[in-house]
Amino acid sequence: MGVASGAIRVVVAKPGLDGHDRGAKVIARALRDAGMEVVYTGLHQTPEQIVDTAIQEDADAIGLSILSGAHNTLFAAVIDLLREQDAADILVFGGGIIPEADIAPLKERGVAEIFTPGATTASIVEWVRENVGQPTGS
Repeated sequence: MGVASGAIRVVVAKPGLDGHDRGAKVIARALRDAGMEVVYTGLHQTPEQIVDTAIQEDADAIGLSILSGAHNTLFAAVIDLLREQDAADILVFGGGIIPEADIAPLKERGVAEIFTPGATTASIVEWVRENVGQPTGS
């Protein structure tokens, strides 16, 4: 799924029952304005729906936004489903209200980066550019 040429493709998703999507929309818009192709899935997505969308859209990355406190369960489910679908090359990053103590375990589980409140859109765009879609040997 890695991008050798063309725009980076990112699925921005709101998993679970969290109904607050302003931050996700701001990030989706910032990534789009930076020249990336963005698919925003909308609210109340299951991990299965998110992974299916990422695979169907040939995404390079999934950005998850969570404010509900279910980040450990939902992020892990997305990572596990990507592995099961032989799509573990789709990078997962996330943001929202995530306690500092949960960040290291999420990264150990396979989440590439976590952005907490106060992260700038510019820093997120820069991180995505530096970590997603790098050509792999071609």
